[in-house]
Amino acid sequence: MNQPNPEPVPSDSHADTAHREKILFVCARNKIRSLTAEKMFSGSHLYDVKSRGVGREARIRLTERDIRWADVIFVMEKNHKNRILNEHREAAVGKAIVCLFIDDIYQPMEAELILELREKLAPHLVVPGL
Repeated sequence: MNQPNPEPVPSDSHADTAHREKILFVCARNKIRSLTAEKMFSGSHLYDVKSRGVGREARIRLTERDIRWADVIFVMEKNHKNRILNEHREAAVGKAIVCLFIDDIYQPMEAELILELREKLAPHLVVPGL
C-alpha cells in the first residue's frame, strides 16, 4: 500500500539548513565592517553567516576551518583577500572571494556602513531590507 507523501517543508523553514549558502564576512579586526554585515544577515532563512578578522587583534580570528566552511567569502579590502591567499592558500583553493572595497571609516552598525554594504552586496546576495 502506498504511503501518502508528507507535507513539503516550506522553503523558508529552519528545518532544512543543509542547503543554505554559507557566507563569511572578513575585515581586519572583526569589530565593525564584517561584524555589521554578519548582524545584517543574522536570522536569514537563506544564508548561514559568520564574520572573522585577519588581524592579530581580531575579535574572532580567521582560521582555515572558517574558510573551508564558507561557500562565499566577502572581504572588505583587497589586502584582506591577499592575506587569505597568502596565509591560508590551501584552504582558499576554489573559494569565491569577493572584495567589496569598503574602507575602515565607519562605526559599528552605522547607517552609512549598512547602506554601503547593502549596495555592494546586492549583486551577490538577497539583502535584507531591500
